Amino acid sequence: MKYENVHFVDTLKNVWNYSLFTDDIIQLFQSGLLTNAQDFFGAKKITAVNTDGFYFSIWAPNAKMVSVVGDFNEWNTDTHQLFVRLDKSGIWEGFIPHIRKGSLYKFHITSTNNLTLYKADPYAIFSELRPATSSITWDFNFKWSDKKWMSNRHKKNALNAPWNIYELHLGSWMRPNKNDENSFNSYLQIAERLVPYIEEMGFTHVEFMPIMEFPYDKSWGYQTTGYFSATSRFGEPEDLMFLINKLHQHNIGVILDWVPSHFPGDAHGLYLFDGEHTYEYADMRKGFHKDWNSYIFNYKRGEVRSFLLSSAHFWLKYYHADGMRVDAVNSIIRLDFSRKKGEWEPNEIGTNENLEASDFIKILNKEIYTTFPDVQMFAEDASDWPGITNSIENGGYGFGMKWMMGWMHDTFKYFKYSPAERLKHQNKITFSMMYYFHEKFALTLSHDEVVHGKSPMIYKMPGNEKEKFANLRLLYGYMYTHPGAKLMFMGNEFGQTSEWNEASELDWQLLQYECHDKLKNYVRDLSHLYKQETALFELQFEQKGFEWVELNKKNDGILIFKRQSKIASNNLIVIMNMSNRNYMHWGMKLFYKEDWKEIFNSNDTKYWGSGECINDQIIQQNEKKHNSSEIIINIPALSILILR
Repeated sequence: MKYENVHFVDTLKNVWNYSLFTDDIIQLFQSGLLTNAQDFFGAKKITAVNTDGFYFSIWAPNAKMVSVVGDFNEWNTDTHQLFVRLDKSGIWEGFIPHIRKGSLYKFHITSTNNLTLYKADPYAIFSELRPATSSITWDFNFKWSDKKWMSNRHKKNALNAPWNIYELHLGSWMRPNKNDENSFNSYLQIAERLVPYIEEMGFTHVEFMPIMEFPYDKSWGYQTTGYFSATSRFGEPEDLMFLINKLHQHNIGVILDWVPSHFPGDAHGLYLFDGEHTYEYADMRKGFHKDWNSYIFNYKRGEVRSFLLSSAHFWLKYYHADGMRVDAVNSIIRLDFSRKKGEWEPNEIGTNENLEASDFIKILNKEIYTTFPDVQMFAEDASDWPGITNSIENGGYGFGMKWMMGWMHDTFKYFKYSPAERLKHQNKITFSMMYYFHEKFALTLSHDEVVHGKSPMIYKMPGNEKEKFANLRLLYGYMYTHPGAKLMFMGNEFGQTSEWNEASELDWQLLQYECHDKLKNYVRDLSHLYKQETALFELQFEQKGFEWVELNKKNDGILIFKRQSKIASNNLIVIMNMSNRNYMHWGMKLFYKEDWKEIFNSNDTKYWGSGECINDQIIQQNEKKHNSSEIIINIPALSILILR
């Protein structure tokens, strides 16, 4: 990259005093509105005065000396000292000639209170493989070939499009050596295996658990240290670009998990970056997450907001991501999150909302949707905090979708009951439609539900083996026919029998058993059906897209609802039998005269069902006078039927 407006001043100990900043850029940075800070901070490969090298800059307002140390100067703290700007911005900068791409480096910082710190570059785009912690000088060199996807993704990522997301952890989806926690497939190897699998299974998008650099494997990536750096566990940055490019070429979108809520206290990271609380709140009532032993960004500080805004912008621009899943939103906007009385202080108007954090979230979503109108922003939020997906103009936070955690918890509670007990708790399975249209929801069966003693999905189900699989098929069928986007964590699709372990790959050997192989086939067929039937997604966030048909047969365990499309002939009737009884010749009155046929039955033998009560034909009697009809249908136990 060649910069034409680089200003030469003088040299000092092998560092040329250059600046890429203008007054306007610094003003944006300080006001919290700079969305491309990575173009100015960090290590930038440039040609200046006909000399190749890297320009380094860092924001360290409490430092009294900053130098760049690395393998190019034998980690000497005196060789390459940076210059501090005289405008009191706290920015240190300088151009070091002849440094090559792929060099290791850190910033050596002497604080005003004489602390000596060695910090990784907050804006680095590549980092050493853990446990090493240095940054790596890098310059992207990748030619994208996903123009067709990028030109059309506004249709694929629209709110009236099917969203069937496969959530995966890159380190444990598949491994070269199942039991070696240091054995990883590369991004390139993952692309070779993942793309055909996602195509086969019918998922529309993948969601990668955090791939931004992190030091501790057991944090799953949620303790981020490199907000611009793709983890080196799986290869170089361009290799991740190759993976995303390959997914796009096969019409598969990519959502990235992103953590602007907190960061770890690792010595090389953001905590006490220049000897002071620079990135985090100084008041630990606001600045420390005791649950996660991590630190909370100071959302009031403009430079910190610019850092986070630029991070989100970076992954969407340079990595062509199709959306971001923002982690732990409720912890960002609530001052009393996981804090007892006396452990937090109300804001200036006396409430528990972190007003500057809420302001940051709104700026984030407004900026992203303005610059990238064809992506989606997801809020991971388990609370009932209002307005998460409402427009900012109407007092909301501006997210595209919110994880529907209430639906998930109620659904699990309901399915854990025996079929006989369910008759008393129908409200748990129907309650979601009482509040569903308050937000735009994504239904999730995520990684959090199959760890820490919560058990894998198959063992959340009651009954014997046959009944467990029937119940799980029923649950999955319910999720896919309920309004909203869908998300399924890896391994759920074939009935993983052990809790997820980030240090080992999934139990793919289970597919040698008929019950697991046919469950996978069930999810595959359900996924493709979901994409094909417009009634399941076209009006998924509109009230006219859903209608209860039968709510008064709870003593029989029967629930029936209608999913509506813009075209009446595409409407669907969904029948769920939560009991362990077959119902033969069940009569059902419908207040419309369309002809109906069964297009899906979870009890089919090809899904490891019993094969009973398959409706090759449906007896139907129309009543001209009332413009209605009655159909006679067989309903198998613990099953879901879909009629079209």
